[in-house]
Amino acid sequence: MKAVPMVKPTSQSLQHESAALRHATFEDLIREMILRIGEDPSREGLLDTPQRVVKSMEYLTHGYSQQPADVVNDALFTVDYDEMVIVKDIEMFSMCEHHMLPFFGKVHIAYIPNGKVIGLSKLPRLVEVFARRLQVQERLTTQLAEAIQEIIQPQGVGVVIEARHLCMMMRGVEKQHSAAITSAMLGVFRKQATRHEFLSLLRQKPTNGF
Repeated sequence: MKAVPMVKPTSQSLQHESAALRHATFEDLIREMILRIGEDPSREGLLDTPQRVVKSMEYLTHGYSQQPADVVNDALFTVDYDEMVIVKDIEMFSMCEHHMLPFFGKVHIAYIPNGKVIGLSKLPRLVEVFARRLQVQERLTTQLAEAIQEIIQPQGVGVVIEARHLCMMMRGVEKQHSAAITSAMLGVFRKQATRHEFLSLLRQKPTNGF
């Protein structure tokens, strides 16, 4: 059998396809994806899947519609305190931008105030702003540290993220127990003593149920 030569698309055909995609609804694109993987989008179990996927994606990426300053909402308070403030084990769920598969884990944040502290509940909200986007863990870590430094203007900030990535667990090397750890240290946290104190406190086991 003769091999069928590949037909290179013309610029006109590419423009036509691009225009068609722009006019397709999000649900149409999901339906087309279901077709291309070999499934039947008209099957009972898949009839409402495009709408569900759209709602799911809108929620999982709602960080694009949020800004750090809006989330903090002036929850800064003047306090005469210059010791380390740490919020550990903030649950984090995000989407890897390379394969659009989830990665998840814990975020640990520390800062040393410079006359102002932030409401503790605002730090998990800041995590959500950046995690609910297509991300890589390294950038997420840096974005969090830089946002906190800009908003609170403390003496320094430390952020550590521990996460597991489904792009490693479900595909590729398929390693189920591998975790990635990233850190970003700004200001006084670049000093060895401060960095060491932060990391040592993270390793401490909880007592009395905390």
